[in-house]
Amino acid sequence: MQRVALYTGSFDPVTNGHVDVIRAASRMCDRLVVAIGLHPGKTPLFSAEERSDMIMRVCAAEAAAQNCELSVVTFSGLAVEAARAAGASLIIRGLRDGTDLDYEMSMAGMNGVMAPEVQTVFLPAGLNVRHITATLVRQVALMGGDVSAFAPPLVVEALRRKARK
Repeated sequence: MQRVALYTGSFDPVTNGHVDVIRAASRMCDRLVVAIGLHPGKTPLFSAEERSDMIMRVCAAEAAAQNCELSVVTFSGLAVEAARAAGASLIIRGLRDGTDLDYEMSMAGMNGVMAPEVQTVFLPAGLNVRHITATLVRQVALMGGDVSAFAPPLVVEALRRKARK
């Protein structure tokens, strides 16, 4: 039986923290579905297509090296419904600190009631990426700061192009 995991987020943009979680999750499953959440009240910097392309270009080879098939989808509803649609039995969540843990534990509890067949798995962020948030990376980049320590090179270049516009 194939083990399928779902990793949700906005990925606007994909950061080294996201890559760290994808790398760890790829060792745990046969297929990892990265699900980009679409929220009507938010205006992302990158389109869903741009984010999907960046995730695949940055992470597909590394996932394949772990014998994990990587795919990217979008969703606009509940994560548990996206997990069911993907055939996932695991929802992957990255944790940076205790604040993340408190929030994610509440979400895991709610998800567990709504979809008891889907288990939430928490993956701690590596020490070198714990401080990274996509929001901060985006803000620093748009103000002309160097974000090369926080995001993959192709993402850094895409941020530079957006900042010039």
